[in-house]
Amino acid sequence: MATVGLDKVNKVYENGFHAVIDLSMDVKEGEFMVLVGPSGSGKTTALRMVAGLEDITSGRLTIGGKIANDESPKERDIAMVFQNYALYPHMTVADNIGFALKLRKLPKAEIVAKVKDAADILGLTDYLDRKPAQLSGGQRQRVAMGRAIVREPSVFLMDEPLSNLDAKLRVQMRAEVQRIQRRIGVATLYVTHDQIEAMTMGDRVAVLRGGELQQVDHPQYLYDHPNTVFVAAFIGSPSMNLYEATMSDDARSVKVGSQVLPVPNDVHAARPGLAAYGGKKVVLGVRPEHLPAATDGATGPTLVGNVDLVEALGSELDVHFTIDAPRVQPEGTAADDDDATARAGEGVARVAPTTKVKTGDRITFAVNTEGMQFFDLETDRAIWD
Repeated sequence: MATVGLDKVNKVYENGFHAVIDLSMDVKEGEFMVLVGPSGSGKTTALRMVAGLEDITSGRLTIGGKIANDESPKERDIAMVFQNYALYPHMTVADNIGFALKLRKLPKAEIVAKVKDAADILGLTDYLDRKPAQLSGGQRQRVAMGRAIVREPSVFLMDEPLSNLDAKLRVQMRAEVQRIQRRIGVATLYVTHDQIEAMTMGDRVAVLRGGELQQVDHPQYLYDHPNTVFVAAFIGSPSMNLYEATMSDDARSVKVGSQVLPVPNDVHAARPGLAAYGGKKVVLGVRPEHLPAATDGATGPTLVGNVDLVEALGSELDVHFTIDAPRVQPEGTAADDDDATARAGEGVARVAPTTKVKTGDRITFAVNTEGMQFFDLETDRAIWD
Protein backbone atom coordinates (compact mmCIF):
# COMPACT_ATOMS: atom_id res chain seq x y z
CA MET A 1 0.00 0.00 0.00
CA ALA A 2 1.07 3.58 -0.59
CA THR A 3 0.12 7.18 0.03
CA VAL A 4 -0.27 9.96 -2.52
CA GLY A 5 0.93 13.49 -1.82
CA LEU A 6 0.53 16.66 -3.88
CA ASP A 7 2.57 19.68 -2.78
CA LYS A 8 1.76 22.97 -4.56
CA VAL A 9 1.15 21.16 -7.84
CA ASN A 10 0.38 23.35 -10.87
CA LYS A 11 -0.66 22.67 -14.44
CA VAL A 12 -0.25 25.44 -17.01
CA TYR A 13 -0.91 24.62 -20.66
CA GLU A 14 1.01 26.10 -23.59
CA ASN A 15 -1.81 28.57 -24.28
CA GLY A 16 -1.36 29.96 -20.77
CA PHE A 17 -4.44 28.34 -19.23
CA HIS A 18 -3.78 27.61 -15.55
CA ALA A 19 -5.83 24.44 -15.00
CA VAL A 20 -4.59 23.47 -11.52
CA ILE A 21 -3.28 26.07 -9.07
CA ASP A 22 -1.00 25.22 -6.11
CA LEU A 23 -2.89 22.02 -5.27
CA SER A 24 -1.73 20.56 -1.96
CA MET A 25 -3.42 17.50 -0.47
CA ASP A 26 -2.71 13.91 0.47
CA VAL A 27 -4.38 10.53 0.19
CA LYS A 28 -3.61 8.18 3.08
CA GLU A 29 -3.10 4.42 2.88
CA GLY A 30 -6.43 2.73 2.32
CA GLU A 31 -8.29 6.05 2.12
CA PHE A 32 -11.09 6.79 -0.34
CA MET A 33 -10.51 10.42 -1.35
CA VAL A 34 -13.03 12.09 -3.65
CA LEU A 35 -12.19 15.07 -5.86
CA VAL A 36 -15.40 16.95 -6.64
CA GLY A 37 -16.21 20.14 -8.48
CA PRO A 38 -18.08 21.53 -11.48
CA SER A 39 -16.91 21.09 -15.07
CA GLY A 40 -13.62 22.87 -15.64
CA SER A 41 -12.61 22.84 -11.97
CA GLY A 42 -9.39 20.90 -12.67
CA LYS A 43 -10.29 17.64 -10.98
CA THR A 44 -9.65 15.35 -13.97
CA THR A 45 -6.45 17.23 -14.83
CA ALA A 46 -5.24 16.66 -11.26
CA LEU A 47 -6.06 12.95 -11.53
CA ARG A 48 -4.23 12.67 -14.86
CA MET A 49 -1.14 14.31 -13.36
CA VAL A 50 -1.14 11.68 -10.60
CA ALA A 51 -1.50 9.00 -13.28
CA GLY A 52 1.37 10.40 -15.35
CA LEU A 53 -0.91 11.16 -18.31
CA GLU A 54 -0.31 14.92 -17.88
CA ASP A 55 3.02 16.57 -17.11
CA ILE A 56 3.29 18.56 -13.89
CA THR A 57 4.27 22.17 -14.59
CA SER A 58 5.54 22.78 -11.07
CA GLY A 59 5.19 21.34 -7.58
CA ARG A 60 5.86 17.87 -6.25
CA LEU A 61 3.99 14.58 -6.50
CA THR A 62 4.90 11.71 -4.21
CA ILE A 63 3.61 8.14 -4.33
CA GLY A 64 4.59 5.89 -1.47
CA GLY A 65 6.85 8.64 -0.14
CA LYS A 66 8.90 8.72 -3.37
CA ILE A 67 8.94 11.70 -5.76
CA ALA A 68 7.06 10.61 -8.89
CA ASN A 69 7.03 13.74 -11.08
CA ASP A 70 9.24 12.23 -13.75
CA GLU A 71 8.19 8.60 -13.45
CA SER A 72 6.29 6.96 -16.29
CA PRO A 73 2.73 5.75 -15.62
CA LYS A 74 4.03 2.19 -15.46
CA GLU A 75 6.65 3.08 -12.84
CA ARG A 76 4.04 4.73 -10.59
CA ASP A 77 2.28 1.42 -9.83
CA ILE A 78 -1.21 2.85 -10.27
CA ALA A 79 -4.35 1.44 -11.88
CA MET A 80 -6.98 3.66 -13.47
CA VAL A 81 -10.69 3.06 -14.05
CA PHE A 82 -12.16 5.23 -16.79
CA GLN A 83 -15.61 6.65 -17.41
CA ASN A 84 -16.11 4.70 -20.66
CA TYR A 85 -14.94 1.27 -19.32
CA ALA A 86 -12.40 0.90 -22.23
CA LEU A 87 -13.06 -2.84 -22.60
CA TYR A 88 -11.96 -4.90 -25.59
CA PRO A 89 -15.23 -5.95 -27.28
CA HIS A 90 -13.78 -9.07 -28.93
CA MET A 91 -12.42 -10.46 -25.65
CA THR A 92 -14.26 -12.36 -22.94
CA VAL A 93 -14.63 -10.96 -19.45
CA ALA A 94 -11.81 -13.23 -18.27
CA ASP A 95 -9.49 -12.06 -21.05
CA ASN A 96 -10.32 -8.40 -20.41
CA ILE A 97 -9.58 -8.73 -16.71
CA GLY A 98 -6.36 -10.65 -17.27
CA PHE A 99 -5.05 -8.69 -20.26
CA ALA A 100 -2.52 -6.61 -18.31
CA LEU A 101 -1.19 -9.77 -16.64
CA LYS A 102 -0.79 -11.40 -20.03
CA LEU A 103 1.25 -8.42 -21.21
CA ARG A 104 3.52 -8.96 -18.20
CA LYS A 105 3.97 -12.55 -19.44
CA LEU A 106 2.86 -14.06 -16.12
CA PRO A 107 2.35 -17.84 -16.09
CA LYS A 108 -1.08 -18.86 -17.36
CA ALA A 109 -2.00 -20.61 -14.10
CA GLU A 110 -1.20 -17.45 -12.13
CA ILE A 111 -3.30 -15.32 -14.49
CA VAL A 112 -6.26 -17.70 -14.15
CA ALA A 113 -5.99 -17.63 -10.35
CA LYS A 114 -5.80 -13.85 -10.15
CA VAL A 115 -8.72 -13.43 -12.58
CA LYS A 116 -10.79 -15.88 -10.53
CA ASP A 117 -10.02 -14.00 -7.30
CA ALA A 118 -11.01 -10.68 -8.87
CA ALA A 119 -14.19 -12.18 -10.31
CA ASP A 120 -15.13 -13.53 -6.88
CA ILE A 121 -14.70 -10.09 -5.32
CA LEU A 122 -16.76 -8.44 -8.07
CA GLY A 123 -19.51 -11.03 -8.43
CA LEU A 124 -18.46 -11.82 -12.02
CA THR A 125 -17.69 -15.54 -11.69
CA ASP A 126 -20.72 -16.54 -13.80
CA TYR A 127 -19.83 -14.07 -16.57
CA LEU A 128 -16.19 -14.87 -17.29
CA ASP A 129 -16.95 -16.44 -20.70
CA ARG A 130 -19.19 -13.59 -21.90
CA LYS A 131 -18.26 -10.68 -24.16
CA PRO A 132 -18.81 -7.05 -23.01
CA ALA A 133 -21.79 -6.65 -25.35
CA GLN A 134 -23.60 -9.34 -23.35
CA LEU A 135 -23.25 -7.44 -20.07
CA SER A 136 -25.20 -4.65 -18.39
CA GLY A 137 -23.60 -1.27 -17.75
CA GLY A 138 -22.95 -2.13 -14.12
CA GLN A 139 -21.36 -5.44 -15.03
CA ARG A 140 -19.08 -3.75 -17.58
CA GLN A 141 -17.98 -1.28 -14.94
CA ARG A 142 -17.15 -4.15 -12.59
CA VAL A 143 -15.06 -5.75 -15.35
CA ALA A 144 -13.16 -2.49 -15.72
CA MET A 145 -12.55 -2.51 -11.98
CA GLY A 146 -11.48 -6.15 -12.14
CA ARG A 147 -8.84 -5.27 -14.70
CA ALA A 148 -7.47 -2.74 -12.20
CA ILE A 149 -7.71 -5.07 -9.18
CA VAL A 150 -5.71 -7.96 -10.69
CA ARG A 151 -2.72 -5.67 -11.13
CA GLU A 152 -2.59 -5.27 -7.32
CA PRO A 153 -1.54 -1.61 -7.63
CA SER A 154 -0.45 0.70 -4.85
CA VAL A 155 -3.02 3.32 -5.86
CA PHE A 156 -6.42 3.29 -7.59
CA LEU A 157 -7.48 6.26 -9.72
CA MET A 158 -11.12 6.51 -10.85
CA ASP A 159 -12.35 9.12 -13.33
CA GLU A 160 -16.16 9.47 -13.05
CA PRO A 161 -16.63 5.70 -13.42
CA LEU A 162 -20.38 5.76 -12.73
CA SER A 163 -21.45 8.70 -14.89
CA ASN A 164 -22.59 6.51 -17.81
CA LEU A 165 -24.98 4.48 -15.66
CA ASP A 166 -28.67 5.18 -15.09
CA ALA A 167 -29.73 6.73 -11.78
CA LYS A 168 -30.81 3.52 -10.03
CA LEU A 169 -27.70 1.61 -11.10
CA ARG A 170 -25.47 4.50 -9.99
CA VAL A 171 -26.86 4.20 -6.47
CA GLN A 172 -26.22 0.44 -6.44
CA MET A 173 -22.72 0.82 -7.85
CA ARG A 174 -21.77 3.52 -5.32
CA ALA A 175 -22.16 0.94 -2.57
CA GLU A 176 -20.43 -1.69 -4.71
CA VAL A 177 -17.38 0.48 -5.39
CA GLN A 178 -17.07 1.32 -1.68
CA ARG A 179 -17.31 -2.35 -0.70
CA ILE A 180 -14.62 -3.32 -3.20
CA GLN A 181 -12.30 -0.48 -2.18
CA ARG A 182 -12.65 -1.40 1.51
CA ARG A 183 -11.83 -5.01 0.73
CA ILE A 184 -8.78 -4.17 -1.41
CA GLY A 185 -7.67 -1.45 1.01
CA VAL A 186 -5.49 0.73 -1.24
CA ALA A 187 -5.37 4.52 -1.49
CA THR A 188 -8.03 5.64 -3.97
CA LEU A 189 -8.48 8.99 -5.69
CA TYR A 190 -11.97 9.23 -7.19
CA VAL A 191 -13.14 12.08 -9.45
CA THR A 192 -16.78 13.08 -9.81
CA HIS A 193 -18.89 16.17 -10.53
CA ASP A 194 -21.76 14.67 -8.50
CA GLN A 195 -21.68 16.04 -4.96
CA ILE A 196 -24.11 13.35 -3.72
CA GLU A 197 -21.66 10.72 -4.97
CA ALA A 198 -18.86 12.58 -3.20
CA MET A 199 -20.73 12.85 0.10
CA THR A 200 -21.85 9.22 0.22
CA MET A 201 -18.59 7.61 -0.92
CA GLY A 202 -15.64 9.60 0.33
CA ASP A 203 -13.71 9.13 3.56
CA ARG A 204 -12.70 12.70 2.78
CA VAL A 205 -13.83 15.05 0.05
CA ALA A 206 -11.74 17.70 -1.72
CA VAL A 207 -13.76 20.49 -3.38
CA LEU A 208 -12.17 22.21 -6.38
CA ARG A 209 -13.22 25.37 -8.17
CA GLY A 210 -11.37 27.02 -11.04
CA GLY A 211 -8.32 24.85 -10.42
CA GLU A 212 -8.05 25.81 -6.74
CA LEU A 213 -8.73 23.66 -3.70
CA GLN A 214 -11.58 25.23 -1.73
CA GLN A 215 -11.73 22.82 1.18
CA VAL A 216 -10.89 19.22 2.04
CA ASP A 217 -12.41 17.36 4.98
CA HIS A 218 -14.78 14.60 6.05
CA PRO A 219 -18.12 14.83 4.22
CA GLN A 220 -20.23 15.74 7.24
CA TYR A 221 -17.77 18.41 8.34
CA LEU A 222 -17.87 19.98 4.86
CA TYR A 223 -21.64 20.02 5.07
CA ASP A 224 -21.78 21.54 8.55
CA HIS A 225 -18.75 23.87 8.31
CA PRO A 226 -18.28 25.11 4.72
CA ASN A 227 -15.34 27.51 4.47
CA THR A 228 -16.67 29.45 1.48
CA VAL A 229 -19.95 30.43 -0.14
CA PHE A 230 -19.07 28.12 -3.04
CA VAL A 231 -18.64 25.05 -0.82
CA ALA A 232 -21.85 25.93 1.04
CA ALA A 233 -23.79 26.08 -2.22
CA PHE A 234 -22.11 23.11 -3.91
CA ILE A 235 -22.27 20.58 -1.07
CA GLY A 236 -25.82 19.54 -0.25
CA SER A 237 -28.93 18.71 -2.24
CA PRO A 238 -31.02 20.80 -2.33
CA SER A 239 -28.40 23.52 -2.01
CA MET A 240 -28.06 25.77 1.00
CA ASN A 241 -30.27 28.87 0.75
CA LEU A 242 -27.91 31.86 0.54
CA TYR A 243 -29.10 35.46 0.79
CA GLU A 244 -27.57 38.90 1.00
CA ALA A 245 -28.48 40.12 4.49
CA THR A 246 -27.57 42.88 6.98
CA MET A 247 -26.41 42.41 10.57
CA SER A 248 -27.91 44.62 13.27
CA ASP A 249 -25.59 47.15 14.92
CA ASP A 250 -24.93 44.79 17.82
CA ALA A 251 -24.76 41.75 15.47
CA ARG A 252 -27.39 40.02 17.60
CA SER A 253 -29.88 39.76 14.74
CA VAL A 254 -29.78 39.65 10.96
CA LYS A 255 -32.18 41.28 8.52
CA VAL A 256 -32.96 39.24 5.42
CA GLY A 257 -35.17 41.26 3.10
CA SER A 258 -37.89 42.78 5.28
CA GLN A 259 -37.65 40.04 7.91
CA VAL A 260 -35.43 39.80 10.98
CA LEU A 261 -33.97 36.67 12.58
CA PRO A 262 -32.20 36.58 15.96
CA VAL A 263 -28.62 35.29 16.12
CA PRO A 264 -28.43 32.83 19.07
CA ASN A 265 -25.74 33.05 21.73
CA ASP A 266 -24.38 29.65 20.67
CA VAL A 267 -23.84 30.94 17.13
CA HIS A 268 -21.99 33.97 18.50
CA ALA A 269 -19.85 31.71 20.68
CA ALA A 270 -18.94 29.55 17.67
CA ARG A 271 -18.42 32.58 15.42
CA PRO A 272 -16.85 35.35 17.53
CA GLY A 273 -15.88 37.13 14.32
CA LEU A 274 -19.54 38.11 13.82
CA ALA A 275 -19.10 40.89 16.41
CA ALA A 276 -17.05 42.86 13.87
CA TYR A 277 -19.89 42.78 11.32
CA GLY A 278 -22.36 44.96 13.24
CA GLY A 279 -24.34 47.03 10.73
CA LYS A 280 -22.60 45.36 7.76
CA LYS A 281 -23.87 43.25 4.90
CA VAL A 282 -23.13 39.53 4.98
CA VAL A 283 -24.20 36.35 3.22
CA LEU A 284 -26.68 34.37 5.32
CA GLY A 285 -26.97 30.63 4.73
CA VAL A 286 -29.80 28.33 5.85
CA ARG A 287 -30.05 24.64 4.96
CA PRO A 288 -33.44 23.44 3.58
CA GLU A 289 -33.92 21.03 6.50
CA HIS A 290 -33.58 23.94 8.94
CA LEU A 291 -36.84 25.41 7.66
CA PRO A 292 -39.65 23.16 8.98
CA ALA A 293 -43.21 24.40 8.51
CA ALA A 294 -44.71 26.18 11.51
CA THR A 295 -48.05 24.50 10.75
CA ASP A 296 -46.44 21.15 11.63
CA GLY A 297 -45.89 22.29 15.20
CA ALA A 298 -42.31 23.53 14.76
CA THR A 299 -41.51 26.52 16.95
CA GLY A 300 -38.94 29.29 16.94
CA PRO A 301 -38.17 32.46 14.95
CA THR A 302 -40.15 32.55 11.72
CA LEU A 303 -39.52 33.29 8.07
CA VAL A 304 -42.48 33.83 5.73
CA GLY A 305 -42.37 33.14 2.00
CA ASN A 306 -44.56 32.65 -1.06
CA VAL A 307 -44.79 29.08 -2.37
CA ASP A 308 -43.75 28.71 -6.02
CA LEU A 309 -43.61 24.92 -6.32
CA VAL A 310 -44.07 21.81 -4.18
CA GLU A 311 -42.15 18.62 -4.99
CA ALA A 312 -43.43 15.45 -3.30
CA LEU A 313 -40.54 13.03 -2.70
CA GLY A 314 -42.41 10.47 -0.61
CA SER A 315 -40.48 10.82 2.64
CA GLU A 316 -40.55 14.63 2.51
CA LEU A 317 -41.71 17.64 0.54
CA ASP A 318 -39.38 20.14 -1.09
CA VAL A 319 -41.11 23.51 -0.96
CA HIS A 320 -39.73 26.14 -3.35
CA PHE A 321 -40.50 29.60 -2.05
CA THR A 322 -39.61 33.26 -2.54
CA ILE A 323 -38.74 36.00 -0.04
CA ASP A 324 -37.86 39.64 -0.66
CA ALA A 325 -34.09 39.27 -0.29
CA PRO A 326 -31.37 38.99 -2.99
CA ARG A 327 -30.22 35.43 -3.43
CA VAL A 328 -26.49 34.70 -3.68
CA GLN A 329 -25.58 32.01 -6.22
CA PRO A 330 -21.86 31.34 -6.82
CA GLU A 331 -20.80 30.60 -10.38
CA GLY A 332 -20.49 26.89 -11.06
CA THR A 333 -23.27 25.79 -8.70
CA ALA A 334 -26.90 24.97 -9.37
CA ALA A 335 -27.96 28.12 -11.24
CA ASP A 336 -26.25 30.56 -13.55
CA ASP A 337 -25.17 33.93 -12.19
CA ASP A 338 -27.00 35.48 -15.13
CA ASP A 339 -30.17 33.55 -14.42
CA ALA A 340 -32.89 35.83 -13.03
CA THR A 341 -33.92 33.14 -10.54
CA ALA A 342 -30.44 33.27 -9.01
CA ARG A 343 -30.84 36.97 -8.25
CA ALA A 344 -34.37 36.70 -6.90
CA GLY A 345 -35.10 35.55 -3.35
CA GLU A 346 -35.80 31.95 -4.20
CA GLY A 347 -35.20 29.20 -1.68
CA VAL A 348 -36.03 25.58 -0.88
CA ALA A 349 -37.34 24.15 2.38
CA ARG A 350 -37.54 20.44 3.19
CA VAL A 351 -40.68 19.79 5.24
CA ALA A 352 -42.68 16.81 6.49
CA PRO A 353 -44.64 14.87 3.85
CA THR A 354 -47.85 15.57 5.78
CA THR A 355 -47.46 19.36 5.50
CA LYS A 356 -50.55 20.93 3.97
CA VAL A 357 -49.10 23.30 1.36
CA LYS A 358 -49.64 24.05 -2.32
CA THR A 359 -48.38 26.41 -4.98
CA GLY A 360 -49.56 29.97 -4.37
CA ASP A 361 -49.77 29.61 -0.58
CA ARG A 362 -48.03 31.92 1.85
CA ILE A 363 -46.06 29.72 4.24
CA THR A 364 -44.41 30.30 7.62
CA PHE A 365 -41.22 28.43 8.46
CA ALA A 366 -39.84 27.98 11.98
CA VAL A 367 -36.15 28.69 11.41
CA ASN A 368 -33.52 26.60 13.19
CA THR A 369 -31.32 29.63 13.83
CA GLU A 370 -28.65 27.48 15.51
CA GLY A 371 -27.80 26.13 12.06
CA MET A 372 -27.44 29.50 10.32
CA GLN A 373 -24.20 30.10 8.40
CA PHE A 374 -22.51 33.47 7.84
CA PHE A 375 -20.05 34.54 5.14
CA ASP A 376 -18.20 37.73 4.27
CA LEU A 377 -19.96 39.35 1.30
CA GLU A 378 -16.69 40.53 -0.29
CA THR A 379 -14.36 37.56 0.27
CA ASP A 380 -16.98 34.75 0.28
CA ARG A 381 -15.14 33.28 3.30
CA ALA A 382 -17.01 31.88 6.29
CA ILE A 383 -17.10 34.13 9.34
CA TRP A 384 -15.62 32.29 12.30
CA ASP A 385 -12.88 34.02 14.33
